[in-house]
Amino acid sequence: MKRSFIPFQQLRQQPTILVDSVGIGAALTLAHWRGAATPPNLRDDTSAGSVLRVLHYSNMPGSEAAVVTANHFDIDSFVGVWSLLNPELALRHEELLRMVAGLGDFREIEWMHPLANHALQLVCWLNAEEKAHFYEPFGASARRQREDEASAEKFEWFLPRFAAILQQPETGRAAWQPEYERVKSAAAVMQGPLTKLQRYPEIGLMVVNTPAPLPYYALFGPTAGLDIVLSMYDDNRYELEYKYTTWIDLESRPTLPRLALAPLVVCLNSLETSGQTWAADGITDTGPLLRLVGQKLSKAQRYADPDGRPIYSSSIAPKTIKQEVIAFFQAGYTDIEPKKYWTWAEVKA
Repeated sequence: MKRSFIPFQQLRQQPTILVDSVGIGAALTLAHWRGAATPPNLRDDTSAGSVLRVLHYSNMPGSEAAVVTANHFDIDSFVGVWSLLNPELALRHEELLRMVAGLGDFREIEWMHPLANHALQLVCWLNAEEKAHFYEPFGASARRQREDEASAEKFEWFLPRFAAILQQPETGRAAWQPEYERVKSAAAVMQGPLTKLQRYPEIGLMVVNTPAPLPYYALFGPTAGLDIVLSMYDDNRYELEYKYTTWIDLESRPTLPRLALAPLVVCLNSLETSGQTWAADGITDTGPLLRLVGQKLSKAQRYADPDGRPIYSSSIAPKTIKQEVIAFFQAGYTDIEPKKYWTWAEVKA
């Protein structure tokens, strides 16, 4: 079937497949957003994964819709939309596209996988061309635009160009190489002797000790299966982050619900003597950060790589901050069992 992309505002004008979004009136929703109306047999960790699942069915209700849309542009939504428009090529590269969507959304990658470098090249190409021709992720509001309106131009630019890069990534080397090399160098640091990784699976925490902030694709690369990352850098610089894996309905494994970080903020501020103040984002943020605050970061800055934003030195010793973080989550998760498909009401409760 030949499908085409339409802007999100046209969702209810004709039967439409909705990707990586929620909205009223879709013929079929393929999204991992919490509470999205994705059919149970199509649920997947990424929205693109749900799209790739539906391509294996010939008679899924709603899949006959001739148009596709999404309310924002990111790597997962783009891979999903593109796959619906190019089903044969998408199925031929299904494993690679799944890796691209997962790396784009969760920043996780298994470097030993034979397709890892190809996936990273595609992600870096998408990032580089997006910055070169448009605005950065979460940057629409700063330009007084709505993301669901502004993102349509990105889809229209990328959709006819992606197949060539997918099949021959060398043709896009000039765009993807700078970020690719930066991430690969950072991944080598993560795998080297100066980095120490400690896993606390009972609370879903990874503690990363590494000299300096790194790009997310390297920093979060080895964190698959865990949902909280405490990054500890030289000079007592720290950041704690809930990964995007606890904002969406993850299909592959159960998770613990997010805890409001305000009590941990109070605890750390009682220990902090540097004059700086600890603060944290709310639990409904896509990736809540807890950090020492200086100048308030925009959503675009918080989404961007840690090595691109200021991270301040704390007076709290590394041993102490690690102890306080682990104790907070151990206490908070007492008597709570991991499960799939938490509702936001349950998380907030």
